[in-house]
Parts: sequence; C-alpha cells; structure tokens
Amino acid sequence: MLNIALPKGRLGEKVYAMFARAGFDCPGILEDSRKLVFENPEKQVRYFWVKPSDSAIYVERGAADIGVAGKDILLEYRPDVYELSDLETGKCRMAVAAPKGWRDDGIRTLRVATKFAFIAREYYASQGRDIDVIHLNGSIEIAPILGLSDVIVDIVETGTTLRENDLEVISTITEISARLICNKASFRFKQQEIMRVAEGLKRTKEG
Repeated sequence: MLNIALPKGRLGEKVYAMFARAGFDCPGILEDSRKLVFENPEKQVRYFWVKPSDSAIYVERGAADIGVAGKDILLEYRPDVYELSDLETGKCRMAVAAPKGWRDDGIRTLRVATKFAFIAREYYASQGRDIDVIHLNGSIEIAPILGLSDVIVDIVETGTTLRENDLEVISTITEISARLICNKASFRFKQQEIMRVAEGLKRTKEG
C-alpha cells in the first residue's frame, strides 16, 4: 500500500483529481465527511488529508511515502525529501510587497513582516541588505499599514488583497506551485510503485 499525503482544501482536491485521472482513484474521498484516511486496496493506495504546511513533515518522517507540498513549504522548511516533479497547479509567487509609492532608502535596517522567515532572510542576504524579520502568521498585509513593518514577504496569487489594502508588489522572489515529493527510504523500497504514480501524473499534465 502506497501512503499519500494530500493537502486539505482546494489545492488538494485539484491534485487528487490528477491522481484519479492517472488511475489512482479512491471512492469516497471527496464526500463531505470528517474522515481523514481513505484507501483503495485494489489500486494499492491510501490517501490522507493533512494541513498543507504539514504534508512535507509526514513525508519526511515516513508516515507518507509520497505527498504534495507547495514549493514555498519546501523552500522555507527544507525537509529532507526528494522532489519528484512540478505538478504545475496551485501556481502563485513569493513576493515582496509594500505600500504604494514606498521606496527603500537602503540605509536603515529593513523591517520585514512574514511567515516565511528563512526565504526572506535568504533573499535579502543575497542583496547584502540588513533586515529585521517580524514573524506573523496571519493578516500580514496589515503590518505596513499600522507601521509595524516596512514591507511584507508573502504568497501572491491574484494580488487582490494587496490592492484592497493599498499595497503593491515591488519584487518577485520566486514562482510557486505544487510539487510531488517522496520519502527517501520509501523511494529505495517502493521505487517501482512510486514511479508508476509519478509517471501517471506526468501523463495527466501532458494530456
């Protein structure tokens, strides 16, 4: 049985549809229930829903053989897993945003509000810029409005929330999408089964 961690929510449902099209469907998984684990003995797959930010942990620790995680999670937490493919869904970008018209004077320490501290530090270190990271978990857009930070580093999909709060993207750090990841030990012992799934997903993208 291949254990597969899927992120809860809209992205997970999109990704599951790809697995199903690839021939790894599982009856009942999309029914409205509180059940978290679903298996199809005939297809030898067991799916479970997890919080998106936890998917990589389940895979890294071996509770799941494979899983789906956003590139943002992989860049921020650096889990010790194999990244098998870009599923080319859940596309967005990691960006720096600031109040409209704001300009960096390049002198004083830059205050950056984000929940992606590692990504922010690495990005600004590459520019030789000193920053003060202010770690927030929600409503990050409000930080520069209230003077808590100069800029924010966050995921931007449509940019609507930024515009509604008079913020604008001033630079893009990297493009983000959902990735198929694999536990390293599982890849040794279940390589054939894992690659069959990976190849099936690849065909759904090409189709």
